[in-house]
Amino acid sequence: MKMLTIGYTCLIALQVFMSCNKKDSPDPEPEPGGPGGPVITPVVPVPDPALAATIGFFDDQWKPRTFTAPSYTEVTPVQTSATVTATIDASKIITRVPPTIWGHNANTWMTNMVSEPIFMQHMKALQPRFIRFPAGSGSDIYFWNAQRGGLPADVPATIMDMNGTMKEPGYWFGRINENWTASLDNYYTVLQQTNSIGVLTVNYGYARYGTSEDPVATAAHLAADWVRYDKGRTKYWEIGNETYGDWEWGFRIDRSKNKDGQPEFVTGELYAKHVQVFVDSMKKAATETGHEIFIGATLYDAPAEAWMTNTTKTWNEGVLKNLGGAADFYIVHNYFTPYNENSTAAVVMNAGLTVPAKMMQYLKKEMQTYGAPVLPVALTEWNMWAKDSKQQVSNVSGLFALAVMGESLVNQYGMALRWDLLNGWENGNDHGLFSDGNEPGIPKWTPRPSFYYMYYFSRMLGDRLIPVSITGSSQVKAYASTYSSGEANLTLMNLSDKAVTVEINTKNLNFGKRCYWYQLEGAADNGEFSRKVLVNGEGPALAAGGPSNYASIKARSHAINGKLKISIPALGAVIMAF
Repeated sequence: MKMLTIGYTCLIALQVFMSCNKKDSPDPEPEPGGPGGPVITPVVPVPDPALAATIGFFDDQWKPRTFTAPSYTEVTPVQTSATVTATIDASKIITRVPPTIWGHNANTWMTNMVSEPIFMQHMKALQPRFIRFPAGSGSDIYFWNAQRGGLPADVPATIMDMNGTMKEPGYWFGRINENWTASLDNYYTVLQQTNSIGVLTVNYGYARYGTSEDPVATAAHLAADWVRYDKGRTKYWEIGNETYGDWEWGFRIDRSKNKDGQPEFVTGELYAKHVQVFVDSMKKAATETGHEIFIGATLYDAPAEAWMTNTTKTWNEGVLKNLGGAADFYIVHNYFTPYNENSTAAVVMNAGLTVPAKMMQYLKKEMQTYGAPVLPVALTEWNMWAKDSKQQVSNVSGLFALAVMGESLVNQYGMALRWDLLNGWENGNDHGLFSDGNEPGIPKWTPRPSFYYMYYFSRMLGDRLIPVSITGSSQVKAYASTYSSGEANLTLMNLSDKAVTVEINTKNLNFGKRCYWYQLEGAADNGEFSRKVLVNGEGPALAAGGPSNYASIKARSHAINGKLKISIPALGAVIMAF
């Protein structure tokens, strides 16, 4: 049983508005408990809670975090009256914080990555820890060990799409040496240079459209050979991408070419039985290499709706009743906001703050309904559908990222991976964390606002999530955490269009001498969806993105004398520690 000890050093990572009052020699700080200093109260150690089954073995990646005070600029404490109160409650622990919640998706079309020094510089700074590949629907037409023009003989030139039309799918190859696309070894180099762990999606579609005598065994053997080649660099493996969807290759097959009697349309029951074959082959391969791997199966994330195919409507029942204990974890994807809607900032943020809880509640109910074990849940793709106002590349997208990561922790997901690192501009309907170079006036690999929010959040977050309550406003949201080294973290988000002053109170936690924070906010361009992000008042020299010197920006800081108040900018955040 781990015990939480709370020290007296004050570290808060927040986005705030404060006037900068630089001093060469700051005034001496009062001693804790001394005249004018913070009130010191006894702190009771708190044991870690029982590990949630929905996190499970993803907690193996947990490590205690030690806070190191950053370089800072001294500022004057907020003098205005607070209208909102945030109360951090360190008498309880919600969960230990698995670093698997701030991972990302790479993809096959984002150059070879390793020969892009600007990209690699940003990735080393970001420290994503977990990177999924080859990512997306391309996974179900990906042949990891094939060269261009060298597909296996049982791979058909055309595959049936959802409408029954035969099409050339645009196969992807792992053995290539081209600047515009990433090879498998390029991906492994990115893992090595960023100190990250792999998350790989194997080609399930091949088990459906393959024309060999036993396409399932053939596809499973291909996946097992990949495990052998991988040699432990990848801890987590997925069987197919969104396998319930009619947009996936393998959803519908040409039965005249199939030789093992599979139905034209995939079902959850069929997929579950195929997963058993894949898992058997892949686990044997992992044993041969002396490494442990975990393998996930896909579930659908929400109740049935009229637009869905029968496959999707019945998917979870078929999977959960027939997996037979084969899978180690469940996989879900969600793009949260209403499909292809020009959503407002309020709609975007409400989705990020509420959908993770609804999804987890639904999945647990499905497991119970169909008598399946509660396994770890991995949200291996998340983002938004909101479009046409540049929502996806905006400062609000950064706030949305904070919400999704925070709610993933609150609702005890084992993993959460953002989609994706690079995509296509499409006039701002672009999920990419970096500009692809087609954004007018913005060089390729320029980080988008979401990069900055994720960078500072992962940098300042502690190792145990604790409760924080807000009174005085429904537009202020917060997440709090503690460090094993004794400090605490608070992240505050202001969803309103006006700055808000927040007074911070604590239970079972002392402020200590000093607090440190980073303030993030948008600029005055593009309405509520600013394409810029300012960090402690520093912004980009370009029409979009954030400050290029983000890694060396000093925190804001002041000594704590009694009460602690912070001003949070409109549609902004403060990430702080004390």
